[in-house]
Amino acid sequence: MCILQKLSSCGGGSRGLIGLDISSSAVKLLELSKRGDQVMVEAYSVEPLPINAVSDKQIAEPEVVAEAIKRAVQRAGTRTKNVAVAVAGSSVITKIIQMSATLNDNEMEEQIKAEADQYIPYPIDEVNMDFQVIGPSASEGGKVDVLLAACRKEQVDQRIAAVELAGLKAKLVDIEANALENSCQFLTHQMPNEGRNKTVAVIDMGASTTSVLILHNNETVYTRDQAFGGKQLTEDIMRIYGMSYEDAGKAKRTGQLPEGYDSDVLSHFLSDMAQQIDRSFQFFFNASAAHSQIDQIILAGGCSHIPGVDRAIQDRLQIPAVVARPFSRMAVSSRAKPTVLAKDEAALLIACGLAYRAFDVVD
Repeated sequence: MCILQKLSSCGGGSRGLIGLDISSSAVKLLELSKRGDQVMVEAYSVEPLPINAVSDKQIAEPEVVAEAIKRAVQRAGTRTKNVAVAVAGSSVITKIIQMSATLNDNEMEEQIKAEADQYIPYPIDEVNMDFQVIGPSASEGGKVDVLLAACRKEQVDQRIAAVELAGLKAKLVDIEANALENSCQFLTHQMPNEGRNKTVAVIDMGASTTSVLILHNNETVYTRDQAFGGKQLTEDIMRIYGMSYEDAGKAKRTGQLPEGYDSDVLSHFLSDMAQQIDRSFQFFFNASAAHSQIDQIILAGGCSHIPGVDRAIQDRLQIPAVVARPFSRMAVSSRAKPTVLAKDEAALLIACGLAYRAFDVVD
């Protein structure tokens, strides 16, 4: 599904496309190619963003973000100009509606626009919309279930502005949860029984937001975003050791922290992290009577780079946990610097899901 209308269409095909994940802490760029069934990482880079350039999933300083995108493109060495970006799920309204199975896509679009006030609490000219037919409706004969997605235009426009200021072209705007789900196809080798008949939780924990995606039998059954992330650990380091935000972040990345950090600071953060994950699971169990256990946790996002985090979460929650390795079965070009990529790969799931849209985007 694309929620950026008119600039792109979705379907079969293959063109160069950069997956660009604009988070609160960094711009993460990834480009994939495909030869037969073999997927290759062609280019990647991660460019940090100054604090508050992106706040609460909104781009506050598009010029600053654009400069970071330019640096990321230069560092990656890619000449591709088309870009896929994503908006946060919290800014998107999704709804499943029933429509006549006899309508074609254009007729569905016109009917949805005519009836938009039934589904969307905003004027139609203030939103970007898209829809996707899921399949025959189980509740109404002769109709199909249609997934409708709508996002306030300013959320989409912020990203387009930053991309265009960087000299690139926004080809599509997706939803972060969709991109995360799209990348999970590259995690099945880490799942018990490759995910078949298993319930697996993918936890993408960034600087300020944790995205929870729960799969059963490799299909999404639950998603949730919550306000918790690695920024809390950075702020704890600031407070306890009297550092600036920038120095605390650097110390966290390099591991150059005072003796006692593991027991005095990191251990408390990991306990909070486990508690937040467990809370999401309880919300899931309450929302879905069909599921009562999680078979595995796959950790992703910046917080997955904390040494030993998988063991710590596994011990605290008593659920097997691993760190995401989406590229371990892919070929990696020398330009993408395989050894460096391996250190960042767990934080690139959203960028990976966006980059993979290259293979279903057409002009």
